[in-house]
Parts: sequence; C-alpha cells; structure tokens
Amino acid sequence: MSMKAITSLALTAALGISTAVAAQEALTQPQIQASLEQQGYSKVRDIAFHDGIWTAKARSADGEKVNVRVDPRTGRVFPNKQVSRLSETDVRAELSTEGYTHVHDVDFKDGVWTARADNPAGRGVALQLDPDTGRIIGTDRH
Repeated sequence: MSMKAITSLALTAALGISTAVAAQEALTQPQIQASLEQQGYSKVRDIAFHDGIWTAKARSADGEKVNVRVDPRTGRVFPNKQVSRLSETDVRAELSTEGYTHVHDVDFKDGVWTARADNPAGRGVALQLDPDTGRIIGTDRH
C-alpha cells in the first residue's frame, strides 16, 4: 500500500472519529430552534445558552406561553409548567451518589430541578437536573 493511500485512510478514519465525537457535542442554536418547532412549539424566541443549558420562550401547541429549557445534548424539552416525579430528597440523594457535596438551594423551577453544590473536584457549580430521572442536564460554575 502506498504512503498516499495510508495517509488517505488515516485521514478518513480521523474524520470518522471526529464526526462521532461531534455528534455527542452540544446542539447549536439553529438546531434547538428547529427541534422546538418540530415538537410543536411556535413563536420560538429569545433562545440563549446559559448555566449549561439552552432556554427559550415559545408558545405550546395549545397556544399557551411557556418558558422552556432544552438539554444541550439530547434536545429534550422541559417546559416550565411541568410536574416532577422526584422530590427534593431524591435530588439530593442523586447528587450525593454522583460525588457532589455541600448541596444547597435545591429547587424545582421552570420545569427542572436546580441546585448548587461542590462537584467531585471541589469546585462550586450550579446544576440543572431532569425532573423525571435526576440526571444532570446542565452545569455551570458559580
């Protein structure tokens, strides 16, 4: 096999790997816009990324104004008018098992659980958690 063919194969493999990694990265603002519209939301506006999660204002399928948070990796939407299956105790227990300490300011707000804690490395972080599973969907240093 020629050096040119080997280089070409290596480049192709590298591009394949980077494409796979890119598929796991955060969704872009246009992807969030399209995802919300495909899920039945209209008049989507004020899309912003902060605290490790996408947020937006929109109208639900029944025309009601809603604020949404969107998981930056999966695109799952968390409308602010949602009921959680978890309690504050459940959230604290989940964070503890994940190695977080000094958990405080745990609150269910705008369709997701929020909390502040020290991550396993000892840094203070603000967290946002899935209301059904307790999985961390957004994190930001505070």
